[in-house]
Order: sequence, then C-alpha cells, then structure tokens
Amino acid sequence: MFLFGPIGPTELLLIFLIVVIIFGARRLPELGKSLGEGIKNFRKSISGKDKDAGSNSEKPQPPAKEE
Repeated sequence: MFLFGPIGPTELLLIFLIVVIIFGARRLPELGKSLGEGIKNFRKSISGKDKDAGSNSEKPQPPAKEE
C-alpha cells in the first residue's frame, strides 16, 4: 500500500507531528493559507506569461515619424 511512494501513513503522521511541534497548532491555518495563496499566485503568473507571449497587438506602438 504505497499512497505516496515509499512514504507510508506512519511516516506522514510523524512528519505532521514534527510540523505541529515546530510551528504550533495555532499557526498551522495561517501557514496553509499562505501556502495556498503562494501556489495560486505562482499558477497565475505561469498562465499569465503564456497569454502575453501570443498577443503582440496589445503592446503600444511607437509614434510614427513625421517627415
């Protein structure tokens, strides 16, 4: 039963307990929220660059030279 590869449920529980000891139970929701926002911003920046790369018409054009 390999849910996450070679890491089993006992190891996951041990990791969770170490995180609770280091950060404390009160800060875990804040950590989860900030981690989620970071992932969301990362995905938004990745998808935003793909959209901007294909559209050159949105860039402002330099003024035409007068003769």
